[in-house]
Amino acid sequence: MNRYEEAKQMYASCGVDTEAALTVLANVPLSLHCWQGDDVTGFDHEGALSGGIQTTGNYPGKARTPKELMADFEKAASLIPGKLKLNLHACYAIFADGEYADRDRLLPKHFKAWVDFAKAHNMGIDFNPTYFSHPMVKDNLTLTSPDETVRKFWVEHGKCCVKIAEYFAEETGVPCVMNIWIPDGLKDVPADRLGPRARYMQSVDEILSVPYDKEKVLVCLESKVFGIGLESYTAGSSEFCMNYAASRGIMPLMDNGHYHPTEVVSDKISAMLLFHDKIALHITRGVRWDSDHVVLFDDETKEIAKEIVRCNALDRVMIATDYFDASINRIAAWVTGARSVEKALLFALLMPNETMTKLQDAGRFTELMAMQEDMKTMPFGDVWDEYLKRQQVNADYIKEVLQYENEVLKERASC
Repeated sequence: MNRYEEAKQMYASCGVDTEAALTVLANVPLSLHCWQGDDVTGFDHEGALSGGIQTTGNYPGKARTPKELMADFEKAASLIPGKLKLNLHACYAIFADGEYADRDRLLPKHFKAWVDFAKAHNMGIDFNPTYFSHPMVKDNLTLTSPDETVRKFWVEHGKCCVKIAEYFAEETGVPCVMNIWIPDGLKDVPADRLGPRARYMQSVDEILSVPYDKEKVLVCLESKVFGIGLESYTAGSSEFCMNYAASRGIMPLMDNGHYHPTEVVSDKISAMLLFHDKIALHITRGVRWDSDHVVLFDDETKEIAKEIVRCNALDRVMIATDYFDASINRIAAWVTGARSVEKALLFALLMPNETMTKLQDAGRFTELMAMQEDMKTMPFGDVWDEYLKRQQVNADYIKEVLQYENEVLKERASC
């Protein structure tokens, strides 16, 4: 009997079917963000990031062109088990030689190369308008700007993105999650909090006035508590985004780095699911602030996954990764974070959730605590190794990553 078969029997003694867990996990889509590969630079601008976003580090081998980014994403995806989607920002538009369109004039054709790439890898595509790192971000404001020229520019950008998202869905046959996040806010104490939020509401209403197929484009709105240079006020607060989403019939998106350090998204999921058919998540790892460290197989990642599984909501929660670390090998960062999310989901699927719920409802809290602790030392690793084997993905991904670094990234860095 091999180690997986032994683990299978041990889990069965707790009422857990490991085969069922492996089957479910293999069909859970994970939206993998492209921007880990180039430190959120994109292809439509030069210069530093804006909007309170910051990457640290300068590890050699950063992708500089669409070809390089696609190659790096492809390598990372080959080392990640399960079902993946490609998550793009609008700043990753690819223009033909001599061609350029500003963000308020983007067209589906500017993303055809990404569609071809996604089709070749049997992936759907998710999408994000890019409301940062652009000259039309004035005084840290976009959709909330009192300058009507600025606001209208960004409204048009959003409208373009809705149509591009619909194009993605039509081409890939997979619904596209289109997430709106803006960095708009103020460094110091505002004189008017209502005005910017009223303009934000009006702007998103205008964006969503574009006719689109709501079965193909799943629009969501993402909140944030603060950013660098935006410490005192953020227009798109949690309360604003939750209420807007609920009142307009779109999805709220929760990023677990976008809250106060003592708040946890895992506690919010069940509350949100009672009032929304679907919700979206960005899974990241904030260290003291929204630092977007690489996701690890840590307590909060596991708790997020447990809540999704316990709520029987794997088909109602759109899961995406969102982190970027330039201090380590970027391929390894991609793979480590995505595998950590997959591990957390498998860990959650291997919980005797029905039994534990009965213990809770019966007030048998001593037994519940003991069972929860016992599950932590079950042979989870053996089931994970079996999953990798069935997905035909090497467990020792670092060996392949370092080989790719030596053969590709170092050559790139020397150019």
